[in-house]
Amino acid sequence: MTKVISIQKAAAINPLKSSQPLGAAFALLGIDAAMPLFHGSQGCTSFALVLFVRHFKETIPLQTTAMDEVATVLGGADNLEEAILNLKTRTKPKLIGVCTTALVETRGEDFSSDLANIKRKRAEELAGTEVILVQTPDFDGAIEEGWSKAVTALIGLVRHEAPKRIIPGRINILPGWHLTAADLELLRETAEAFGLDAIIMPDISGALDGTVPDRWIPTTYGGTSVDAIREMGRSAHTVAIGEHMRTPARRLREVAGVPFTLFETLTSLKSVDRFIALLAEISGRPVPARISRRRSQLQDALLDGHFHFGGKRIAIAAEPDHLFMLATFFSGLGADIAVAVTTTGQSPILEKVPATKVKVGDLMDFEDLAAGCDLLVTHSHGRQAAERLGIPLMRVGFPIFDRLGTQHKRTVLYEGTRDLIFEVANLFQANLHPATPEELNPFRNSGEHHDRDTQTAHH
Repeated sequence: MTKVISIQKAAAINPLKSSQPLGAAFALLGIDAAMPLFHGSQGCTSFALVLFVRHFKETIPLQTTAMDEVATVLGGADNLEEAILNLKTRTKPKLIGVCTTALVETRGEDFSSDLANIKRKRAEELAGTEVILVQTPDFDGAIEEGWSKAVTALIGLVRHEAPKRIIPGRINILPGWHLTAADLELLRETAEAFGLDAIIMPDISGALDGTVPDRWIPTTYGGTSVDAIREMGRSAHTVAIGEHMRTPARRLREVAGVPFTLFETLTSLKSVDRFIALLAEISGRPVPARISRRRSQLQDALLDGHFHFGGKRIAIAAEPDHLFMLATFFSGLGADIAVAVTTTGQSPILEKVPATKVKVGDLMDFEDLAAGCDLLVTHSHGRQAAERLGIPLMRVGFPIFDRLGTQHKRTVLYEGTRDLIFEVANLFQANLHPATPEELNPFRNSGEHHDRDTQTAHH
């Protein structure tokens, strides 16, 4: 079992993680006509907004209750009410997701009661708009926890039916935060190949995939509709991707009785085979020929690529589920996970990471440990470490702001796993160091070592 080493210093230097509220807002950006609302100061919202805009290169709808010194002391219920009513009047969203920050959480306000009072008192004005609460203090957790909490809160919108009428050809897919827009499109197309209708929630493939609307839309657009979320209880099965999606999948099972299957990763031949077998079982259909062909292509890529991976030392810094996905991918091709650094130590998936130990830390810890590795794997904030160490960097996760097309990269199923193999193998090939004549002559090297040892013995 992998040893998880907790954080051992009082402050992060060159932070690796992003906050819980950012993770919650990220999930809400995958809901159609939604507006994430940070309950806190303007600075909290501005920082998250900058990261989103730099990563996606898109207009990001994100608002704040703009808590000042007086509101912080006296309580923020009035600010929260005013912000919700302003958003309803000006942007007319179908959903407002209130994400708390450390400022109000530290004060210890009763957000549930405050929000219930606002919804009851302003029921007429808020008609047609759902308002949900996601408690996400910055001082705890990271993107993964925030995303999971937001999805769990969204499950609260699922309609209760008695008796329930199940739609046989419909499934729910609860993707982890680390899947790209292209991954979600691929998941939907694969489900459709079996004749299945998939409700993906949240679905950033319709909201943050680089499309340009023909008019100004102040809220999110595309993504999962509120009506579709309400209907998730009628699906035949739920597929959850990533350990952090276990909680919302369980919640949906409790609320509506929908059974679920959790996949810790979909970036390996074995895990994708299991996923495809599940779709075939649910649909009652054979595997389509084009999917079998993609599997054959992945097999060939595994054969072609493993020569470049064998014995390579990899350093990875990522959120727990993303770390597990990447580490199992590299180790499955013969590489050694020499360094594994993550954001929080709360996830049980960390004990399954194929590394001797996983350190909860920051990018300074990552850089200190990664000397001598063949490849660094983390987000764009790892680029300075890569330059100082002289080691190539593979950019993954969030944020990636110095490369284009991140959301259009596939990382799951047969196609995504194949593409990752090619990307990494090409990185290794592009950074090969030609051997010198001295290095190619083992007898000369051994002779030099013998001479040095003899000289040392004489001294």
